[in-house]
Amino acid sequence: MNPDFFTTARPISRLIEEFNKLPGVGLKTAQRLTYHLLQATPEKSRDLAEAIIALKQNLHLCSVCLNITDSDPCGICSDATRDRTKVCVVEEPIDIIPLERTRKFRGLYHVLHGVISPSDGIKPEDLRIRDLLVRLGSAAVTEVILATNPNVEGEATSMYIQRLISPLGIRVTRLARGLPFGGDLEYADDVTLSRALEGRQEMY
Repeated sequence: MNPDFFTTARPISRLIEEFNKLPGVGLKTAQRLTYHLLQATPEKSRDLAEAIIALKQNLHLCSVCLNITDSDPCGICSDATRDRTKVCVVEEPIDIIPLERTRKFRGLYHVLHGVISPSDGIKPEDLRIRDLLVRLGSAAVTEVILATNPNVEGEATSMYIQRLISPLGIRVTRLARGLPFGGDLEYADDVTLSRALEGRQEMY
């Protein structure tokens, strides 16, 4: 534990510790956030606390696409205007946000909740691949777009899924190479993602 934590009251140091555990939040930022909340009105602090509690209590996975939602099915799966012949496969729920932001894809999604990574002990059966295959067997899907991140794990996961889907006679495509290798979808700009969607290539 950083020695700076011991120079403040325990409730303050505890909140700094918790903020500091969040991805991308360093010690200085954690301290600023904590002292900002300390100076905020009780109502604002309560609103934040209630929002965090609701995040954990009121959310679950959509029974169709496995996205995080507060309704079942989620808003995308229940939208009658979506193209149900196309399913875009992503690694994590957060990957849907940038794809939706482009407004170039009007199909449905399927969330794997991870990628194959032997070094981390993550095997194919640890992902929601079986759910995808069951879904494809009972739906009128004509194209599966593999939108895993352009890195070693993402490519390996896409190739594995492609081999499973090909015998089903469903077209399998991959986002175009406009995305930089090693990057994540959540950090890609709208123009790059739009071009990657429009220029997606068939996998063989």
